[in-house]
Amino acid sequence: FLSGRNFSPFPLTQQVALDSKLQTTAIYHSSTPTQSIKTQKMSNENGSVQLPVGGAAEVDEKLYSRQLYVMGHEAQRRMMSSRAVILGVSGLGVEIAKNIILAGISSVTLCDPCPPTSFDLGGNFYLSEGDLTTENDNDTNGGSKKGRAELCREKLAELNEYVKVDVASNVSSLKEEEPLLHLVDGASCVVITVPLPHSLLCAINDKCRAANACFIYTLTTGVFGQVFCDFGPSFVVSDKDGENPATSQVENILTSNPAVVKVLEDQGRHGLETGDRVTLSKVKGLDGILSDNTMSYEVKVTGPFTFELLGVDASQCSEAASQGYITQVKTPVTMTFKSYREALEQPGELMMSDFAKFDRPPLLHLAYRALASYAESQQQQGGMTMMEYPNPGDETAANVVLELAKSMDSDKILENNPSAAERIILHLASGAKSILSPMCATLGGIVGQEVLKACSGKFTPINGFFYFDADECLPNSPLPLADVAPTGKSRYDSTVAVFGKGAQQKLLDLNYFLIGAGAIGCEMLKNWALMGVACGENGKIHITDMDRIEKSNLSRQFLFRNSDINEFKSATAARAAQTMNSNMNIVSYQEKVGADTEDIFGDDFYDKLSGVCTALDNVEARLYVDQRCLFYRLPMLESGTLGTKGNTQVVIPHVTENYGATRDPPEKSIPVCTLKNFPNQIQHTLQWARDYFEGEFKQSAEDVNSYLSNPDYAASLAGQQNTKIDTVMSIRKTLVDERPVSFEDCVVWARLKFETLFNNQIRQLLYNFPEDQVTSSGTKFWSGSKRCPKPLVFNLNDKCEDAQMRNHFDFIVAAANLRAQMFGIKGRTDEEYFAEVLQNVIVPDFTPQEGVKIASTDAEAKEENSQPIGGDSEELEAKQILESLPRPGELAGFKLNPIEFDKDMDDHMLFVTACSNLRALNYSIPTEDTHRSR
Repeated sequence: FLSGRNFSPFPLTQQVALDSKLQTTAIYHSSTPTQSIKTQKMSNENGSVQLPVGGAAEVDEKLYSRQLYVMGHEAQRRMMSSRAVILGVSGLGVEIAKNIILAGISSVTLCDPCPPTSFDLGGNFYLSEGDLTTENDNDTNGGSKKGRAELCREKLAELNEYVKVDVASNVSSLKEEEPLLHLVDGASCVVITVPLPHSLLCAINDKCRAANACFIYTLTTGVFGQVFCDFGPSFVVSDKDGENPATSQVENILTSNPAVVKVLEDQGRHGLETGDRVTLSKVKGLDGILSDNTMSYEVKVTGPFTFELLGVDASQCSEAASQGYITQVKTPVTMTFKSYREALEQPGELMMSDFAKFDRPPLLHLAYRALASYAESQQQQGGMTMMEYPNPGDETAANVVLELAKSMDSDKILENNPSAAERIILHLASGAKSILSPMCATLGGIVGQEVLKACSGKFTPINGFFYFDADECLPNSPLPLADVAPTGKSRYDSTVAVFGKGAQQKLLDLNYFLIGAGAIGCEMLKNWALMGVACGENGKIHITDMDRIEKSNLSRQFLFRNSDINEFKSATAARAAQTMNSNMNIVSYQEKVGADTEDIFGDDFYDKLSGVCTALDNVEARLYVDQRCLFYRLPMLESGTLGTKGNTQVVIPHVTENYGATRDPPEKSIPVCTLKNFPNQIQHTLQWARDYFEGEFKQSAEDVNSYLSNPDYAASLAGQQNTKIDTVMSIRKTLVDERPVSFEDCVVWARLKFETLFNNQIRQLLYNFPEDQVTSSGTKFWSGSKRCPKPLVFNLNDKCEDAQMRNHFDFIVAAANLRAQMFGIKGRTDEEYFAEVLQNVIVPDFTPQEGVKIASTDAEAKEENSQPIGGDSEELEAKQILESLPRPGELAGFKLNPIEFDKDMDDHMLFVTACSNLRALNYSIPTEDTHRSR
């Protein structure tokens, strides 16, 4: 569902569906507040709930569903027990606060008593021109004396009802060391986003190290940015990369010392390294010495498909092992960080942000040191801060910063390419006061993720300094004062300070088409509103998205609120963007962009555009838009996210490579034979269950509705030669043989389906291929990837070992209720009722049949499917079945409700998970819970 290409390692805040397993047994860094836990009363869709502020709470899986795929429940709970302090709530500070609040941290304390300036409006989406102080600070003239933190708190708090957001009211100035140091008490992470004097930064950093709190110092200055992380002398990372642990399947384990494991080669390489640890489950043989699936073993790799289990002596076992599952164990990693004082003088190896600028990090480290030195020398008397950057266009001040850099350049960094280095430093100094929305969004996403790492212990944090820049946007030399001078009252002062008035006018007059209003679409609209895109008389934004807002969207699509659920995304996002900038000209649509809407998005439409920005969730739509942009010679801004990874691609027709110029390899499909009869992975059983849902609760209902609504239904079946008989038999079963009139009928139907799927079909398979069957080559039929199944005996109270789910009961409840929903019958879920009905269900005896053909290989399955089905006898049978059905006129007004599968619907997922797990139990495959299955 994503482009899957050009993924960058830099983290973004928007989360999409990607699951990764977290080993919850690892020791992790924790700095949970020691103060007494208070409770905060909040309400959700189920009514009022009591949640601990600063303590653990139940995870709202509907809200955080996409995020949980990446973080896992344990990491999410750690975040929900953590408190962050943010010093500075200008553009970067509000971005970080927004991101971690959406992610569900327990509480956030904002500290920024400084009143906003016009530069803040370039990056802070919760401030407006009306919040700016007047020259004499007279409220009657429309100004404000409130600090940035107080002005933003209420709107930030609206983002997530589970997060407490407060303001450090006892801090009246960022000059006061003692009140600032008190904020560290009880904090998990302290983030500073405004320039502070060196001595104060070191004091806060020292206090954080003493209090076991993580320290982050980050700045954006024009198109340049800096991040510094110090998570203490011994920070434990429970999962260094968040990737799924390596898994493979056992082909055999030899009776040797140490035991030698060979994995199935058709499942791919084992992906392990010497020193890794693994667990084994469902191993057959070796006298049961590997039966404890909680035990982990160190491995020594001997080849891509073989490894030794160190410390396991299998030489005395009576038989080798065959089959089983291998799972890599993620082991914790301990990291050591330098303090800010140490790293400033000896930064060590600096993290790269752009491998085309390998010499840039040392230069920016030097430049930021010079800029900080200049700012400290320009201390304001009586102000709330002690730092003052050069004004835009102040050539004299910029040259002072350059001279300071030269005087600090003990490593001769400036001598490598003097003119290029001086250009960077002069631009950094000239635009230092500028707060640009795109830079705040980029650094805010990165730093927001660093805060989550600090609180959860998951993913490897930045160690020390990290620098980012976009100097490609800049002219060769800083623009003259007349072109960059701020007005002191315009939202666009920051943009003008870096790019000039002419560039700002071009932004105002842009006409852009934004396709998609999800996480990326919301972020893009926010950035455009702050930049002034399409906010002039000649500008306009067109935004389209067919989807409506769901609760799971709220954790990453920040323009939406609870009250917007079920509203169209595009219209809601457009209104929210206009709230940020009332001058934005924007039109929303709820149309798909494709060949069938070219009457709407046609020549006249594209001819008026300046460019197209895609915020899509599938490759097919991207390829279509790519071709349209090539045809109309329009630039296309393409991007996508996958968990904490993201990609971007800027396409300029006939200048750069277009999106469709390269294609991802097709996803490997599951062979039909494996899916139907020989699954060996949970992915196989999940796909089987998903397909069964589609056929039983959607396709069957649609076939019935088609029969009832089509006067000439028999003729429409002419094109279904291979499936005609199956279709009419399905209609007869649904409409006549198994049609329920009460919910009790639905429960009986579900129980009989259980018997058919998980007992009778398995017994038939074993009748065709007995457990001891041998192939023509003399090998066991049930070996390698073919796992010998066993029929399940229904037990209402049965609970599976791995996922600890009551799959028998869950299947009956979910199947019965879905069946009832399809027929418009009211369902129920009380266990006592089900137990009473089920004890009276008569399950017919089953005897395996002779002559049933079951394909044992993919080749046999393909040959079976390619053979035409039919002939006069089946044609006659299909006709007879159709004639036996009730006439549509006899059922006037009757209609079934086809159910479209939605993994965000709990009842849908309960059925698929239970169905998948039951089939997994048939084949001794480890089961999974609903979250992992989702």
